[in-house]
Amino acid sequence: MGQSRGLWPVLLALLIAVVLPTACVLWFMNAAVRNERLAVRQKLEMAYQPRLTSAAEELDAYWRERAAALSEADTTTPPAQAFAQLVTSGLCDSAVLYDATGQPAYPAEPLAPAASPETESEESSQAQTAEYEGLDFAEAAALYGKIAESASDAGAAACALQAEARCLAKAGQKDAAIRVLSEVLSDPRYRDAVDAHGRLVAPNALLFALELTDDSSDARYSTTLESLVGRLTDYGDPLLPSPQRRFLMRRLQELAPDCPPFPTLAAEELAAEYLQTNPSLPLGSQLLPTPLEKVWRMASADKTVVALFREESVLGEMQTLVASGASLPDADLKLLPPSQAESEQAPFLAIPAGQDLPGWRVALYLEGSDPFAAAADRQITAYLWTGMLVIALISIVALLVGRFLLRQARLTRLKNDFIATVSHELKTPLSSMRVLVDTLLEGKQQGQEQTREYLQLVARENERLSRLIDNFLTFSRMERNKRTFEFEDVEPAEVIEAAVEATRGKFEPDGRRLEVEIAPGLPAVAADRDALVTVLMNLLDNAHKYSGKDGHVALRAYEADGEVCFEVQDNGIGMTPGVVRKIFNRFYQADRNLSRTAGGCGLGLSIVKFIVDAHGGSIDVKSQPGKGSTFTVRLPTAAAAPGAEA
Repeated sequence: MGQSRGLWPVLLALLIAVVLPTACVLWFMNAAVRNERLAVRQKLEMAYQPRLTSAAEELDAYWRERAAALSEADTTTPPAQAFAQLVTSGLCDSAVLYDATGQPAYPAEPLAPAASPETESEESSQAQTAEYEGLDFAEAAALYGKIAESASDAGAAACALQAEARCLAKAGQKDAAIRVLSEVLSDPRYRDAVDAHGRLVAPNALLFALELTDDSSDARYSTTLESLVGRLTDYGDPLLPSPQRRFLMRRLQELAPDCPPFPTLAAEELAAEYLQTNPSLPLGSQLLPTPLEKVWRMASADKTVVALFREESVLGEMQTLVASGASLPDADLKLLPPSQAESEQAPFLAIPAGQDLPGWRVALYLEGSDPFAAAADRQITAYLWTGMLVIALISIVALLVGRFLLRQARLTRLKNDFIATVSHELKTPLSSMRVLVDTLLEGKQQGQEQTREYLQLVARENERLSRLIDNFLTFSRMERNKRTFEFEDVEPAEVIEAAVEATRGKFEPDGRRLEVEIAPGLPAVAADRDALVTVLMNLLDNAHKYSGKDGHVALRAYEADGEVCFEVQDNGIGMTPGVVRKIFNRFYQADRNLSRTAGGCGLGLSIVKFIVDAHGGSIDVKSQPGKGSTFTVRLPTAAAAPGAEA
């Protein structure tokens, strides 16, 4: 270690001598490479620019054709039929049609008809009184039926029949109500009948009939369902108002799972949502954004049609068009909307998509490795890479040599500490036993009692020596990963009893108290019994060593949070937080003077930590200087422990 301090300046000087000239070469080479890459990039832009321009022209022509198709729509077709044709033909996702005054023609709110005197007759008042006040539904149904028979207006008659069916249903006469709704109201006379809100009565009556039909296998159910689906998909006369159509479509899909999907429902909802945010007729035939998120619009030349497009459908169609051209090597063309986030990957090259697509861009992305960077990299000279390799090798060699020297120094210090500790710890009990044996051999003992006392001391020192050797062997196995465990269900009380029996001889002669508390009903733990006894013995030995002559050591066992806890508490000298963080290190001793007196080599707690970790448990320490320490070992119960590995 004395030579290592002179080694660092040499290594540093060597690095500086190599790095400084190499850095200058790298700077000049970097400028040359940058210029080379710019030149290659310019060549690539010149090569890809014609394909981007061609793609932009194709997109512009495509949208001009679509705008012309909107303008060529048949103006004689009713707005509802024109809406259905635009949507089903795939020309747009949805549309709004305007009349000559600039007001929405479809979808539009229904116009309420003029009130008919027949709807405000005395019979109508009596029927409503019977239904809502008297709750006489049969009487109310009869009165509504008379109103329907005597009414000359088809709308009033249809509303009366609908009310009659409602009262019959309330009276429990579902079959009679269904007959009125599906048979009587299916008469051609009521096909154009509307209620006071401008809604067609017949489609609502068919939905009511379906709601009253409990059995979907009933022939009337399929007939009614077919009739209602036909009315909802019919955009001819009489015109079903858009709000009523949307409501009936959604309700029918909820009510009848076997109902076929409606191809125009999504378009109806999109058009209605657009009119709520922008009811006025927009100007311009370009593809422009709407107040709706990711929805675009394009108006026809005569300003009678506004086509609506969802951004995903626009991207899908135009991306197919862009990609249908000639393929580019190592490149990909994409269409970018104006709403693209700035955080997304920037394209290599991008140009405007066309006059009809303001804000849209045709972008080119390079695939795989960067071609211009690869072309530039091939121009880098061989001596540049050679210099970098030499620098890397010097750095690696210096790093390896430094790490090797430091590692060897640490290993040497560790070996010296180990040899010194082992020599001292083995010498102490051997010297004691030699003195005692010599005394016995010389016959200097006084009586049989003193002989027995000397033999007990020899046995105790022998036990201490055996425990030291066991710790050294355990440490050796830990270092070589040769320590094995035999897991079985072990009762905590048995482990505590064995540990206390093995260490009780230390506490009784010098008056130190050992208190044992075991909670009743503790579950078994999956553990190696001998290893767990070793853990408790080492913790008790550690507590005895640092608790002083008036020491009090408590060993407790209890269950907490599904784990069995073994707690060893003493009232000894305690430890600082810095010492607590180091006590599980090998050969670490908090108080070397006390360790020399009481014995120990600093392996006990490291062995405890190793065994507890192998059992899937944990150990924590709470200590304050002068107030003692508490070690808590937590082990999972046998029922909750994962499969242990020997």
